[in-house]
Amino acid sequence: MVLVIKKAVLLSRFLKDPNNPLLNLPVAEHLPKPGIRWISILILLVVQGGYHVYGQQPTLITHYMFTNMAINPAFAGNSGGISVTGLVRQQWIGWKDADGTKSAPQTFLLTVDSPLRALHGGLGGSISQDQIGAFKNIAVKIGYAYKMELGAGDLSFGLQANLQNISYDASKFKPIETEDPVLNGLEGKTSNMMIDMGLGVYYKVPEKYYVGLSVDNLLQTLAKKMSYQLRRTYYLSGGYQWNIPNQPAFQLLPSALIMYDGASFQLNASALVMYNNKFYGGLGYRLQDAVSVLAGVAVKSLKIGVAYDISTSAIHKYNSGGLEIMVNYCFKISVDKFRKSYRNTRFL
Repeated sequence: MVLVIKKAVLLSRFLKDPNNPLLNLPVAEHLPKPGIRWISILILLVVQGGYHVYGQQPTLITHYMFTNMAINPAFAGNSGGISVTGLVRQQWIGWKDADGTKSAPQTFLLTVDSPLRALHGGLGGSISQDQIGAFKNIAVKIGYAYKMELGAGDLSFGLQANLQNISYDASKFKPIETEDPVLNGLEGKTSNMMIDMGLGVYYKVPEKYYVGLSVDNLLQTLAKKMSYQLRRTYYLSGGYQWNIPNQPAFQLLPSALIMYDGASFQLNASALVMYNNKFYGGLGYRLQDAVSVLAGVAVKSLKIGVAYDISTSAIHKYNSGGLEIMVNYCFKISVDKFRKSYRNTRFL
């Protein structure tokens, strides 16, 4: 989970009750210490006593163009083989709370997808863990995509089941005011398991472009053991492959991802230059958050990428940016050999 810092934000965007006295709480930008900032993040994420909070739940990933399986179930089977992607992200390097403890957001992601001709599509899924301070969110998603030919490309429809475990350790909360009515009511470790679902559609013209639309946490499941509710999130993604004229070794790969959860809007855009289908580099931009530098190498079926985020929000004074490492390996599957049959003994 990531809090987007803005200069003038009212908690009415997150709380259901418009008369709640917390509505005019100052945002983190106006608070003097990172430790106090952590308390404001805490209040945004969890408020006990009957109020339901909608913090920004979608994970922010710089390598979004290589992790479509994590946001769109319709992508399953579009990798051309059994594709496995692992990603590690450390956001806000150097961020510490008032006691000097590292509490910056960390993300671990693993996605897998594969085409299955017998099911006219593909299967895929992802496992992710987001941790920020005392809070941890572990999500497991399993999806199926039905694929059909349409024009020059393939159109896929996807459905997935989501299983999420939200937890926090109240022993790590250190209120500035000893009689804080919210934080003093929390004790020990608390966790809650929730089940939800997602839908998606994905269209791809090989070596040309792709576009995807999906919705996650469609049911907006409400936790039973804590005041927390999953937020329905919409994703619109797209990318284009442009072969640079008179430069056959170079390709320009622009892409974009838009996320909206009803409370916050996030735009990611990037442009990569691929050389000889082996090396790539480029720049990315995340609205009101960071400018990114990306670089990577592809060796046969193995792809390794690194991204460094330079914070552009007010929180940049308290961190040294973010680092993200992505590794992908695709076990190629030759589908054509399963579609052919021969009666001549020469081919047996």
